[in-house]
Amino acid sequence: MIAGLAAAVALSATPAPAAKPATIQSPVIDPVGDLILRARRAADEAVTAVETELKATLYHSGGRGIGPKDSLGCRLQPMRTVAVDPKVFPRHSVLFIKETVGLKLPDGSAHDGYWYASDVGGAIKGARIDLFTGAGAASMKVLQALNLTTITAVKVGMFEGCPTTKAPTMVAQNAALAEK
Repeated sequence: MIAGLAAAVALSATPAPAAKPATIQSPVIDPVGDLILRARRAADEAVTAVETELKATLYHSGGRGIGPKDSLGCRLQPMRTVAVDPKVFPRHSVLFIKETVGLKLPDGSAHDGYWYASDVGGAIKGARIDLFTGAGAASMKVLQALNLTTITAVKVGMFEGCPTTKAPTMVAQNAALAEK
């Protein structure tokens, strides 16, 4: 017993090893980790490809309460911007609306069906969608047949920043990716 006590006293008298000074770690570049993180984000924003039926209305600039910018602070894009209820489609969603495919745009090209959910509206609650047509009531002519009808929208992706009419469409982006 005395030997055990002597050993315990000897251990307590031994100084603890000196702590190593803290070092500042530089950021580690981890391409695999970055890839996994991007994949996880994509999964979080996953496209469920669920068709959602919505009652469509049209809006244009020059109307009461319509300013030049959407709720993200971006310029409204004719025939691309939609106002949605964020509980149905979050802002920054890219939507595909099949009823708009092929419609003639003001520049003479055909619409590809892709719209950007970058706006909200006081009357846009639940299963409603407001399609921005451009400047003045005359801009609504192209989509007039869809006003107050039920259309089908599918969330096909997410966008960052502000959408533009000059940006490549999702169809063009997907085609470019497929070629690589």
